[in-house]
Amino acid sequence: MIWLRASRPQTLAAALIPVMVGVSITYSNGYFRWDISLMVLLCAILIQIGTNFANDYYDFVKGADTDERIGFERATSAGLVTPEAMLKATLITMFIAFIAGLYLVWIGGWIVLLIGILSILFGILYTGGPYPLGYNGLGDLFVFIFFGIVAVMGTYYVHALQWSHFSFWASLPVGALAVNILVVNNLRDVGQDILSGKRTLGVLLGENALKWEYSLLLLLSYVIPFVIMVRLESGLWILLPLLSLPMSIPLMNQIWNHDDKRRLNRTLERTAQFMVLYGALFSIGILLM
Repeated sequence: MIWLRASRPQTLAAALIPVMVGVSITYSNGYFRWDISLMVLLCAILIQIGTNFANDYYDFVKGADTDERIGFERATSAGLVTPEAMLKATLITMFIAFIAGLYLVWIGGWIVLLIGILSILFGILYTGGPYPLGYNGLGDLFVFIFFGIVAVMGTYYVHALQWSHFSFWASLPVGALAVNILVVNNLRDVGQDILSGKRTLGVLLGENALKWEYSLLLLLSYVIPFVIMVRLESGLWILLPLLSLPMSIPLMNQIWNHDDKRRLNRTLERTAQFMVLYGALFSIGILLM
């Protein structure tokens, strides 16, 4: 149970939805294969869990997790897992992801190997290394690229062995909603991050910047389906994600009007759930085009 909590299952939507959307495009275009889809999903989830383990370890050793933490419990800082065990779990999880990914490399070639290595490397460098991305205002960009563009387009490529304009456009709302999970996390932790020297966008630009970022990325997720419909003549089914609007409005209200940072833990979970709902509707819309 400790390791399950440490894997932070509430964030795994960021691994699941890009694969779901990418697979729906491959199915729509006649390239779907069960073996590839399941292996891509396995690798994506393992890399996400490995990244969460790495965050748990490096945030502890860098002093970012303190007794004043109001976010979800971290296993290392809570004393439930030793730093050595957490680092070992990180490396083992990433190694298993690499070994599993060799099947995809066998199918897709060197480009898939490059995607896999970079995904694992940046998953560790998000909080580790001499210039951790998450500590220097680059976490949002990393998440948008790897959990949006790379994940969706890479999923399509390893099935079809070619790139797709459609998969690029479809990756944008997915990346935007993945970033919003991080935005809530950073908005909740601004005060603690200032004290620990963690320079997220919230620390560098202020809380209002994060609120606007969340709002604009949410808006982007609703604009892109219209762009796809017009540019790629996809039909009205691509607008199916609009049905998620009733869930997005309360989330916006919580972001702008919360009076207790602890309530943002629930907002983070709801943001991840919203990503699942949006991703499911988006995937169904793609399949019905």
